[in-house]
Amino acid sequence: MLILSLAWRALLRDRFFLFCNVAVMVGILVPLLVLLGVKNGVYQALVGEMLADTANLQIDTAGNATLTEDEIAPLRAWPEIAFLTPKVRGQFDYMNVRAVDGRRMSTALMIPTGEGDPTLPKGAALAEGEVAVSAQLAAQLELTPGTEVQLISQAEDRPKQLVLPARVGLVLPANATAGRAVLAPFATLDLIEAFYDSYSLPDYGIEGAKPLSERAPTYAGLRAYARSLEDLAGLQTRIEKQLALATSARTRDVESLLGLGRKLNLALLGTAVLAAIGLGAALVLGFWSDVLRKRTVLAGIALIGVPSHRLALFPMVQALITATLGLALSFLLYVLAGRGATWLFGQGLPGEAPLAHIGTGQGIAIAAAVLLLALLASGAAAWSALRLDPASVLREGS
Repeated sequence: MLILSLAWRALLRDRFFLFCNVAVMVGILVPLLVLLGVKNGVYQALVGEMLADTANLQIDTAGNATLTEDEIAPLRAWPEIAFLTPKVRGQFDYMNVRAVDGRRMSTALMIPTGEGDPTLPKGAALAEGEVAVSAQLAAQLELTPGTEVQLISQAEDRPKQLVLPARVGLVLPANATAGRAVLAPFATLDLIEAFYDSYSLPDYGIEGAKPLSERAPTYAGLRAYARSLEDLAGLQTRIEKQLALATSARTRDVESLLGLGRKLNLALLGTAVLAAIGLGAALVLGFWSDVLRKRTVLAGIALIGVPSHRLALFPMVQALITATLGLALSFLLYVLAGRGATWLFGQGLPGEAPLAHIGTGQGIAIAAAVLLLALLASGAAAWSALRLDPASVLREGS
């Protein structure tokens, strides 16, 4: 406690020395903090914009394959898959849609869905007999949640069309899926495919060439969603290898954005390393020269019984106090600069995200790194204080 008190009083007495060291820290830290904050803000806004379109996480198998549940089942347990559903053959995934009381009818793409589908609003679920419709289809047919609709097949050569009753459970946002689309449980699409394969569907009054009980369940492909943008490329490669199928995904766009983030991180890291070297050198010279100036005072403290190893703490305590003050002022100025930059240039960011942002974890890491740098910089001064010979210093002073 004695060394702490003496170090603090010495700093207050030599305020100009404290001001110079704090000014050096602020002059180096504030530009770095602003650069890091702007990089975070812009990059996170771009990532958020990409994540807002769930299609950027989607992986679709290409063409029509013949997959069994045994082939797909292992994929359901992969941790990098957020959602997976089988698909039916591409030529059977269009149906005519109309409201029960409506006069207009429109063709829509049938998309298999299920619990946890990222295309649906977060936390939303479809009850039995419900479907979700795209914003464009809802606007064209004037559909709202609760509207009773009919899904009508397009097999003109059949004596009887398949008509599936359904209820609109959700109208999706405009950015959820493009065009006219209906999201329904896979069982609904499987039933439509069975109709086109000429199976009998007695529940719907359809007489086919084959009984439905003879139909072997197979899938023409799958639709999967990666859990994160970072997982997309690896997951696409893994699915292609596992199923021996080609897939389509927006991997190139995602990897381009992630690559930009990595390059910005490397550039910032290089800048931070150079700044740390400069700051460290300035602090080393500052603390070391301060100990040289106070050799007589430190020698007097040593003569009253303070051990040399405690005396070595004197510059280290001053370094910690200086670094703490420098950090506090630097973060304060960063906040002010960030708000000013957001006011001037941040209006164009998607989602009105802040232009500059530093997370709590990053802030703690920066503070810890600066405190550690200050301690290391005070090492030369501490070593000089440790080797101090009080008698020699006092003789020289006299």
